[in-house]
Amino acid sequence: MDRPSLLPVIIGTGFGSGFWPWGPGTAGALLATVIWLGLSCVMPSYTMIITFSLCIIITAIGTWAIKQLTPFWGDDPARVVIDEMVGVWISLLVAPVGNIWYALAAFLLFRFFDIVKPLGIRNLDRRVGAFWVMADDILAGIYSGILIAAYRWII
Repeated sequence: MDRPSLLPVIIGTGFGSGFWPWGPGTAGALLATVIWLGLSCVMPSYTMIITFSLCIIITAIGTWAIKQLTPFWGDDPARVVIDEMVGVWISLLVAPVGNIWYALAAFLLFRFFDIVKPLGIRNLDRRVGAFWVMADDILAGIYSGILIAAYRWII
């Protein structure tokens, strides 16, 4: 077998958004933000519980997909963006449902932490293995969520 199965590719690339040639991580994070905004319009009362569930389920499924893709694409390839999707959803857990400005802030803060990798994120990023591909973005999402929650508390 010289190429990965289709299901891990679909999952790992965030439904293909990871194939975007100019910043696949940004494309995956943007897709996750748009999904959250769409969900908040369609099912506002359930957005937070669905988002939380997505974080748990997609972390597990994403870890599986990354493990399947690693032999073909190597450790943490740029086109694997399912981790960015989970990271953004984590930061959106503290945002007011449907608020586009908080969604934009969550997206931008997450991308900042994901790119700069401060406060231990870089240490997680250096580890090898499918879970660690997810872990650095989970921490970036947590840091983003903390800043959003702090802002909401202050305001």
